[in-house]
Amino acid sequence: MQLTAQNLTELASLATQAAVEAGALIARYSQREVAVQHKSGADSLAAQVVTEVDELSQSIILRHLEPSLAAYDLALLSEECRDDGSRHLKDYFWCIDPLDGTLPFTQRMPGYSVSIALVSRTGVPQIGVIYDPIQQVLYSAVQGQGLWRNGQPWSTSSTLAQPVNQSLRFYCDCTFYSQPDGAELIEQMQLLASELGYAELLVKQGGGGVLNACRVLENAPACYFKKPKLQAGGGSLWDFAATACLFKQAAAPVSDFNGQPLDLNRRDSSFMNHRGVIYSSCWQLSAALQKL
Repeated sequence: MQLTAQNLTELASLATQAAVEAGALIARYSQREVAVQHKSGADSLAAQVVTEVDELSQSIILRHLEPSLAAYDLALLSEECRDDGSRHLKDYFWCIDPLDGTLPFTQRMPGYSVSIALVSRTGVPQIGVIYDPIQQVLYSAVQGQGLWRNGQPWSTSSTLAQPVNQSLRFYCDCTFYSQPDGAELIEQMQLLASELGYAELLVKQGGGGVLNACRVLENAPACYFKKPKLQAGGGSLWDFAATACLFKQAAAPVSDFNGQPLDLNRRDSSFMNHRGVIYSSCWQLSAALQKL
């Protein structure tokens, strides 16, 4: 089934309702003590922690979206559900992270969000909806239809040009400094910033990958990336699908470390460690990051 522009508008509205309602629940739990569990399969603490709030948020989202599976012949991939492989059979699939940034959420730190995307079987994001429940900011994008922030058209073109003599913001996840190569990467980034003419490098650590990518769009010049690695991890499809749609509609650089579009329907895994991800506020910076 080929979705029309009207279909995408209707589905984006469903995703928006789901994200805002799930975000309201997350906000209610944000100052409560919640039980933390750990799941296997990834190599970082941020990817291992899960709470009842992740599952409650997912339940709300699925209540809104499950009727669309039959109505529009869609598949489903959600972080707290088993990957049944249907995303490789249907023309489109929902790609859901009911609580991105669970680790900062459990630490009562900002940087967590709800992320919902619709992705084609070929891995092209069609819809991206993200809700920050603390700042109450809603980001949304629809393929070919534009980009919005809190329901208002959002143009980033004036901020994405290559700046001169400004500070470069490097957004990184809350576990960045626990990585074996964290300190080395900071040194490399400082050198890169100097070579490209930035005044300094500002390291902004914390939060989940979804809002880190959104911050790049909001606070140019900036970047966020995760390098390729052999170990399983490096984020998952649901961490990057919605923000990839935002960046595409903003005409901002998002790619893997080969400069290719993100592999958002990887057949053998839901992890993104195989090719890494780069979000950047300008093309020159993106090309330089690919050489790290």
